[in-house]
Amino acid sequence: MIVKKNILLGAGAVAVLALAGLAINTVEKVPQALADNSANNQVQSPIAQGRVRRLTIAFPGRGDTADLQNKANAVAQFLSRELGMPVDAFVADDTSAVEALRANKADVAFLSSRPALKAQQLANARLYLAEVRPNYSGRHTYKSVFVVPTNSTLKSQATAKQTLGQLRGKKMAFTSPTSGSGFIFPVGEMVKQGLVPNRDRLNNFFGQISYGNNYSGALQAVLRGQADVAAVSEYALFPPYITAEESKKLRVLHGISGVPAHGVAIDDDVPNPMRERIINAMLKLNQPANNQLLKNLYNSTELVRVNGNQHLQPMREALSRAGFEP
Repeated sequence: MIVKKNILLGAGAVAVLALAGLAINTVEKVPQALADNSANNQVQSPIAQGRVRRLTIAFPGRGDTADLQNKANAVAQFLSRELGMPVDAFVADDTSAVEALRANKADVAFLSSRPALKAQQLANARLYLAEVRPNYSGRHTYKSVFVVPTNSTLKSQATAKQTLGQLRGKKMAFTSPTSGSGFIFPVGEMVKQGLVPNRDRLNNFFGQISYGNNYSGALQAVLRGQADVAAVSEYALFPPYITAEESKKLRVLHGISGVPAHGVAIDDDVPNPMRERIINAMLKLNQPANNQLLKNLYNSTELVRVNGNQHLQPMREALSRAGFEP
């Protein structure tokens, strides 16, 4: 990374780093041992100083993951054995993980697609691996879906525009204003189909808009009759997000393919040979003897190499259509 060295983290930097208005509190999110700086904040990670002696990995929390710190520690211990060096794991939200990369407090981070774009923009960290789940329709991509009750009068039509056009005046439950599959991709699709000009005009199309704050909340709004349709990821139609019985009461009205799966970003301060060692060590989590460590993290079954720019391009396009800055 070229521009991140010796930068004071003042209020301006915090404001820039907020993802869609989310506040950043790096000192609270990053362990004290990692947060300790010198008076002029010039402390850098060992890798950033060229002394590859220790690796630090950020693991953002997700709604379907419990006891993440212990699971992250287990992965860190495995990687430590593979790499022959200490590996530290800390749990943070996506915003703090990006900040940790930018501030040389982390060398590697598991990130969803929009934070991965932020990490590239602000820290010059690149995505090298993507997660695979059995319930992803595209292996390392998945669908954003509009979901309705099974008995809804809304039906899938011949074209996306005809299908989504039925939602005019309906009660809409999005996941959150920052969710990729639960807001950005659905809104981008509606703009693409010419139904709304951008995210700021949604109120002119829908009769009511609410946010579930997570997949479960958006789906529960539909199940309780508080919304006519919800926007979520395709895998949210199964436990642990909702029960199997609740899943039977819902169906997909329309799906948008190509949502980039979460992946692993590595900071540009990590030298190329070391980066390859890290990637190869992580790929060993795919092996049967080690795979449960990976599954425990985020329910993914495999990591695959990807071209970061190509993998994240659908997110860039959806953000642009919806009227967001990357």
